Amino acid sequence: MVSTSHFHRVNALEKGCFWLRNAQRLAWLCVLYTTVGFAQVKADTIVTTPAYKSYFSYTLREPLYVTYTLYKGGGDCDRDGMRFDECGVNTATDDDYDKAYDKGHLANAEDFAYDCDLDRATFCYYNCLPQVPRLNRGIWKTWETQIRKLSQKKKLFIVAGGIFGTKTYGPNHIGVPDYCYKIVYEADTHKVLYCLLFPNDTSKSYKEVTLAELKKKVGYTVDW
Repeated sequence: MVSTSHFHRVNALEKGCFWLRNAQRLAWLCVLYTTVGFAQVKADTIVTTPAYKSYFSYTLREPLYVTYTLYKGGGDCDRDGMRFDECGVNTATDDDYDKAYDKGHLANAEDFAYDCDLDRATFCYYNCLPQVPRLNRGIWKTWETQIRKLSQKKKLFIVAGGIFGTKTYGPNHIGVPDYCYKIVYEADTHKVLYCLLFPNDTSKSYKEVTLAELKKKVGYTVDW
């Protein structure tokens, strides 16, 4: 039997379980659901848009990762008024987000600013993960900018996604990644230029890892 003190240390489903002093059975069921469910996540469907592909998990209600090609990214499309939408898929919703987490783009909006229709397509919940603001607005954004600059000279293939533990958030219990990652390939040669791992916390840090190391860490089957 799992003790109530053990359950208190588990971040999973904090807002999804009622806390009752003697409800150890309920606490155990909540922890079991999250641990087992997230350990078995997979890409249930691939959402293909003109801008990117989203490898989407129904369990998490969000993508495991997205892929897209980037060449001479950037532009002057006005994104005022663009807001995230469910876009016809059973995804996270606006209710799942508040000040604790940003709606972190995986396929970066500014990368597609040369075409407003493509830019608008990045504002779907199957293209974002909950990121702490210091990550989304900090080192993650710094690397988005650096990669876009590189795309002015090279055609790139980008993979961006999350690595999930047991943490959930919001009324729909969407998955909160422990880490986010970016892989940058040279599109023509498939050479790995960058393989980056970002803790989803306030540390403002990242780590360069090998592709093999990252594949061992993600915890789900990948197609990259």
